[in-house]
Amino acid sequence: MKRILFCSAMLCCTFGSFAQSGLHVLKIKNAKELRSFFKYTGNDIPFVSGHRGGINKGFPENSIEALENTLKYTPATFEIDPRLTKDSVIVLMHDATLNRTTNGTGKVGDYTLAELKQLRLKDVEGNLTNFQIPTLEEAIIWARGKTVLILDKKDVPFRMTADIIRRNKAEGHVMVTVHTAKEAKWYHERNKEIVFEAFVKTQKALEEYEQENIPWTHIMAYVGPDNKPELKPLYANLNKRGVMCMISAAPTYDKLPDATERAKAYRAVIEGGASLIEADRSLEAGEAIKTLVPAKSPKKKFFIITK
Repeated sequence: MKRILFCSAMLCCTFGSFAQSGLHVLKIKNAKELRSFFKYTGNDIPFVSGHRGGINKGFPENSIEALENTLKYTPATFEIDPRLTKDSVIVLMHDATLNRTTNGTGKVGDYTLAELKQLRLKDVEGNLTNFQIPTLEEAIIWARGKTVLILDKKDVPFRMTADIIRRNKAEGHVMVTVHTAKEAKWYHERNKEIVFEAFVKTQKALEEYEQENIPWTHIMAYVGPDNKPELKPLYANLNKRGVMCMISAAPTYDKLPDATERAKAYRAVIEGGASLIEADRSLEAGEAIKTLVPAKSPKKKFFIITK
């Protein structure tokens, strides 16, 4: 796909080379607009999805502060990790235990929300911050009008996930990760508005979603962690159905030791056919792909910088 490089001045206007006083928000009002945002056109604006909310120094993963910090630099969606407390409140925490990312120990599910709120989060370097573990509902309320949250599959029952989305009327800015077509069908039968980050790594998986009658308008496809030529036919088959494709750099390119090599790899993901990159290093990835933004795109209306 041909990309037109902006001059540096235009890049600053579009995404900004440095942190802004405002936020790079995604102006998406409802589920219909969310489906339009993720519809593949062949002239889309590439962007990042912050893995675990984005993992940057000083801003702990799965914290609202990390989400907001990323939006100061780049537009982004965010993959976050819902887990249940002892008193059945959904909080954000990737691990089943507290040891790695907080000053607590033991299993998340052994503590009440009130007890968890006494803890503080650690950043990627293990430094203790003043930030608390957020509830999913707090994140949903914060994200409205700013970004899109993508709920990974952890220990929360499907029913509770569906209920919190419906209760908050969040179908326009909260998506659900599904690993199979049958999981997507469970949600779709109960709420026709929910949009999915769906695992579609093979042609067989693609066919399974069609067999279960999951509308392609409701799917953004995760195709795997590796940018490889073998993905070309899958990209083509998904794109002609109007589906954007995403590669996760978290287990692969985020781990490259050299920043220049990481930037090269992020750009290669987009140049290879993906429309977005899930990355731990959300700020680095967002900066690297700015030069691949097309001069004109029907998606520009969704990308806004607040004052």
